[in-house]
Amino acid sequence: MNVYVAGSLWVVGAVGLGALIAYLVRRYGLDEGRPDNNDAAGQAFTIVGGLHAAVIAFVLISLFDAASTVRDSSYEEAQSLVAASWAADALPEPARTEIRELAAGYADTVVNREWPRMRDGGVLPEEGWDQLDRMRAVVDTADVPGDDDWLTSRKTEVADSLLDVFKERQARLNAVRDNNVGMVVWFVLIGGSVIFVLLPNLFGGTKSLTHIVIVSTLAAATTLLLFAIFQMQNPFAGGSKVGPDAFSQAIERLR
Repeated sequence: MNVYVAGSLWVVGAVGLGALIAYLVRRYGLDEGRPDNNDAAGQAFTIVGGLHAAVIAFVLISLFDAASTVRDSSYEEAQSLVAASWAADALPEPARTEIRELAAGYADTVVNREWPRMRDGGVLPEEGWDQLDRMRAVVDTADVPGDDDWLTSRKTEVADSLLDVFKERQARLNAVRDNNVGMVVWFVLIGGSVIFVLLPNLFGGTKSLTHIVIVSTLAAATTLLLFAIFQMQNPFAGGSKVGPDAFSQAIERLR
């Protein structure tokens, strides 16, 4: 489902539920003493609203930073892969050809096999790790004369670039697991949102229509924020998903 359609459905549902609750409270609730409670209810609303806003802001900023980090990390991983392949062009055969073929195969594996699994949270194949292990083994066994400083430096550069690929790959895989919002956080977010939206029903002095509009607006705004968190909790899926563009470009460079 389109992200805008899904978000609209969330908001419409929240608005309808908030309006219904506000109407029922004004229609069947007790009005006695409600205006006198405005000061106390206002203080409670301010405290709850401030705490809830702080929690939502913290979660959203963390998820936004995580998505930016994942995007930058994917480009660093792809660039290190290309750098390793280019540096390997100076190595003797068969290491030169094997590393280039393995690098291209690794990029293809990330784009076509790993990225779809990261989107849906499935188990990633071991092929990517195997390809990196084979590249490392090829570099280690490359026959480079000990007295040739230039070839030795090229071999060292390939090994260093592959080490960077290993590090960025692990960070990318960790992002799939670490960025999901836990059940406890969701409980706090949803529970706080419900309390925040229901508290205005304690206020008195406003007309019924005005009261319904206020509660519905709060429900809509809070639901939009929760929907944004839901969409951003997996940086490889949802409305702010990070695509495999870096590795698609790397495939073009490795041909």
